[in-house]
Amino acid sequence: MSPEAPSPREAILQFLNSLQSPARILVAISGGSDSTGLLLLLDEVVKAAPHLKISLCAATVDHALRADSADEAREVAALCTSLGIAHTIMTWQGDKPKTGIMAAAREARYGLLANAAESVAADLIVTGHTFDDQRETLAMRGMRTAQISTGIADAVLFDRRFWILRPLLFSTRADIRAFLRERGTRWIDDPSNEDMRYERVRTRQRLSADASAEQDIRAAWEERLALSSRGAEWLDRHFRLHGGLLGQVMPDGLRQDRAVLDYALGRLTAVFGGQPFVPGRAQMERLLRFAGGGDPGRMTVGRVVFDLRRDGLYFSRETRGTTPLVLQPGEAGVWDGRFRVRNGSAIATRIEGQAGRSSLIPLLGLDPRVKPEERNEEGWGRGLPKAAWRRAMASAPVLSADKAPLSPETAGAIGLTPYFAPFDRFLTRFDFIFANRLSAVFATAPYARPPLRSIDGKTI
Repeated sequence: MSPEAPSPREAILQFLNSLQSPARILVAISGGSDSTGLLLLLDEVVKAAPHLKISLCAATVDHALRADSADEAREVAALCTSLGIAHTIMTWQGDKPKTGIMAAAREARYGLLANAAESVAADLIVTGHTFDDQRETLAMRGMRTAQISTGIADAVLFDRRFWILRPLLFSTRADIRAFLRERGTRWIDDPSNEDMRYERVRTRQRLSADASAEQDIRAAWEERLALSSRGAEWLDRHFRLHGGLLGQVMPDGLRQDRAVLDYALGRLTAVFGGQPFVPGRAQMERLLRFAGGGDPGRMTVGRVVFDLRRDGLYFSRETRGTTPLVLQPGEAGVWDGRFRVRNGSAIATRIEGQAGRSSLIPLLGLDPRVKPEERNEEGWGRGLPKAAWRRAMASAPVLSADKAPLSPETAGAIGLTPYFAPFDRFLTRFDFIFANRLSAVFATAPYARPPLRSIDGKTI
């Protein structure tokens, strides 16, 4: 057991006491030792503490990647039935990708779990990630960057819909298996966990002989939370948004603490570029040198054009590389990683960039705080650098059907809201403060708060 890790039973009791209640928990269970231990531990503590007003249900995702997976899912269903816990099997349908199968499976798994949680009115999802998973993740990230990583987060908001919590993240797999052996409960060993083609498996093999590969995770978490808070304050003081498309950092904002500037600018770059991850270390070093240099000029990082002027740093999505999105009636999707679009009209609608489509009118009015009389290109861009504003306008989405503008009635049936690529799919609690402040800047709905009344014993 890690020196700072409680026993699995203690970890589960602490977790349940930290939850807002009443609560209904969806347990993600594959049948492996970690998730089976999670389910049995939760069941044991919940039944012993009815005053907590917590109920359990469970879901198994069958990725349909192995011949035995359906039978294994049914084994899990039988275990849940024996415990009196409602269980559902969600199957990953359709063709599977030839490459990047692990990442694709992860996306599919969380999407299916969220659907299952919605169908049973669960308040949150829990998964069986352990301290062993944490060590593996830290080791893999350590090979890519010298920065201290926060590793696996203990709480993640998925798709703005459900919080996914990991109560055993400081418990070891060995301790969980010892608990299962005490109960006389078997678990399923997934053969892919021994497949050396996967980086995580290779890392696991290497770490098995290196018990010293640990970090003070909680300290890294506290540091990241502090950065998120300071980044949110930086947004309030130094960032301006023009027309929902053009960002501006005021000159004094470029002279702030380098760590805060790195954190905030990196995430703004991902948001304006429609990318799920901040730029790499080398790109961020270039950007920070440019932003702090004081000499006017332009540069592009992460699909974002930065324009440094005497009155600050302007930036917007570059006009190249946008791909049209066609939505049938009733469909929804994300265009360019920057806008969530829902087609509530009766016709197929095409969403594309304004660049090169001068015959179509861009969707202004993205910022509801702008006065109606100012909702035109000239009024909105008044007082801004013309070149920077034109670039921002060229990145605006336009709607059409059969290459013709939509009627006002049809356009009014299209729902379009900003989408924050680094946050709206997976938002860790470490970035919650910054992301929520950014939502306020863009006048979008706030993120759902974690379903917790305390974290690490501290009231939130």
